[in-house]
Amino acid sequence: MPLNSSKDELFMRQALAEAKLAEMEGEIPIGAVITFNDTIIAKAHNCTENLNDVTAHAEIIAITAAENYLGAKYLNQCTLYVTMEPCGMCAGALGWAQIGKIIYGASDDKKGYHITAPHILHPKTIIESGILEDECSTIVKDFFKNKR
Repeated sequence: MPLNSSKDELFMRQALAEAKLAEMEGEIPIGAVITFNDTIIAKAHNCTENLNDVTAHAEIIAITAAENYLGAKYLNQCTLYVTMEPCGMCAGALGWAQIGKIIYGASDDKKGYHITAPHILHPKTIIESGILEDECSTIVKDFFKNKR
């Protein structure tokens, strides 16, 4: 795992801000941003409850927004910053979008793609994890603790 760069932390903080918006809306607090040439081109957070749509994960919404922004279906020159490791569904979509790089904060040892679908990403996708891991993990843990 490489050292956290200030750029990566900056973009992950933007993803955390999206996660906080999700939490305020009663959603599981996961946020995502996609960058192209070190510029944010898409921001999203989970909207499954508000949209009554199990596929409305932060990553899926961000993929659609980034593809619309670029006018292209492939994101091979983009980086996804997401607070939680993508699930199998999101990893599948990221694989089809050929995302260039994924940086996630906290691992998901129950539903993360490394458990459910470890080979689903595009073979050229670069993966990094652990950027602001404690903050990314805490927001989700606190959300569920407060639900109980």
